Amino acid sequence: MLFGLGEGLGFIFWNMKIMDFPFIGGRIKPDLLTQNIAKNLNLRLEVSETSSIKKAWETARQSIDSGFPVGMKLDCYHLEYFPIKIHFAGHYAALYGYDENHAYLIDTQAQGCRVKTSLKSLELARNEKGAMSSRNLSYTIRSTNEKYILEKAILHAIKRNANDFLNPPINNIGFKGIIKTSKEIKKWFENSKDIERDFKTTAMLMEKSGTGGALFRNLYKDFLMESYELVRIDNIKKAHEIFSDIAKQWTQVSSLFDQTGETKNRRYIDEISEILVDLSGKEKSAMEILMEIDDS
Repeated sequence: MLFGLGEGLGFIFWNMKIMDFPFIGGRIKPDLLTQNIAKNLNLRLEVSETSSIKKAWETARQSIDSGFPVGMKLDCYHLEYFPIKIHFAGHYAALYGYDENHAYLIDTQAQGCRVKTSLKSLELARNEKGAMSSRNLSYTIRSTNEKYILEKAILHAIKRNANDFLNPPINNIGFKGIIKTSKEIKKWFENSKDIERDFKTTAMLMEKSGTGGALFRNLYKDFLMESYELVRIDNIKKAHEIFSDIAKQWTQVSSLFDQTGETKNRRYIDEISEILVDLSGKEKSAMEILMEIDDS
């Protein structure tokens, strides 16, 4: 429900020369998702960003001391509990405590959920430069006295998410981005310096660590079913059925990425490409169905 209220479903294929290999994402930016949740539920979102390491820690420490957990944007390379050392500066976790030596965090289930890392490693993870990084970004969410009507919030969120997905500002985002990926992965395979690393890591990230694959499609289909049970709008149920099939196909895609890394066989890339073309059409169709909803 929170993912849907955050208008969170998206897609991005991102490739820069400074990156080890392309990034495939299945949601909008977490910063924006958090902003949307706060807006739709009338919550107060307080965001802090600074180039000062000292000020960044002091802001976070004060929030913790006041009883508020702190959302943080991190480069997971520096986090001591991460088993795989790759630079990815778009990772998020919640800081809930600290002592003289360690920070205590809630991270994804795949990383252990309740974890700790040294204060120095947290400092490095917050202050890393490069692709997707921010200047020690952190935020807190607090309640207000403003009420909201959940049914209306759901309908507004669905319509806005569908509109954004169908009208991407550039061709590597939304349904157009899925089509672009179907072409770009062939070039990626041909030019990769380490096929096993690139495609096995991508499969892991897509299916287990929260950037894409079926993870966000499963979240969104469940959101649509929860929403249908509240508002009883047939188009939401229709879209839920389409996304149920879509989620299974994304799991297939990540499995084929893993096989690509394992075997270095080009035929798996060709198979992925065909599935992505089909997925683009299905996701576009589902979002067009949701756009027909009356949210007035």
